[in-house]
Amino acid sequence: MGMLSLDEGVRLVRLARSAIQEYLRSGSVRVPAEDAGIPSKETGVFVSLYTYPEGELRGCIGFPLPVMRLPEATVKAAIAAATEDPRFPPLRLKEMDRVVVEVSVLSVPERIEFTNPKELPSKIIVGRDGLMIKSDRGSGLLLPQVPVEYGWDAEEFLCHLCLKAGLPATYWLTGKFDIYRFTAEIFAEESPGGNVVRKELKGCGA
Repeated sequence: MGMLSLDEGVRLVRLARSAIQEYLRSGSVRVPAEDAGIPSKETGVFVSLYTYPEGELRGCIGFPLPVMRLPEATVKAAIAAATEDPRFPPLRLKEMDRVVVEVSVLSVPERIEFTNPKELPSKIIVGRDGLMIKSDRGSGLLLPQVPVEYGWDAEEFLCHLCLKAGLPATYWLTGKFDIYRFTAEIFAEESPGGNVVRKELKGCGA
């Protein structure tokens, strides 16, 4: 895949951090100019915040589909991850030196075709694929790094995807839904405001 250079990834993560800090300080949302060294094509993106050094999730929100330019989507996702994730209280400015910022740039989701849902686990590569499920009863998304972090296999990944969507864990075997897979390029700070690296996921057997 490799659409973004490390330099672009670094700029994205720095942009996400400065957007959060600016918003927490002054309530303003500033999207960078076209030439900020970040590709301006429309791309899905998620921003995840983790406590440092514990590595506990502190917020994660994003846009699964390419609905806006990458810099704009990154700024909006970053601020939302810090202040609107219903699972966590809003981040306070003084916490910024105790969280690391991670930005995941998504490929366009592709629908997984299947005739029997039992085939689904064999069509998913843990460590490469993120998943999105859509049904009348709910929809949900899990980034490719999630099953790696928890050590899930493809079946557990599918069960947790259903739970994330507010569905029964075995809904992927019995329900009516569309399921999509996507890949992500992930850039993360090694320490708060520190060095930014490209995260390579393990567990893909590739």
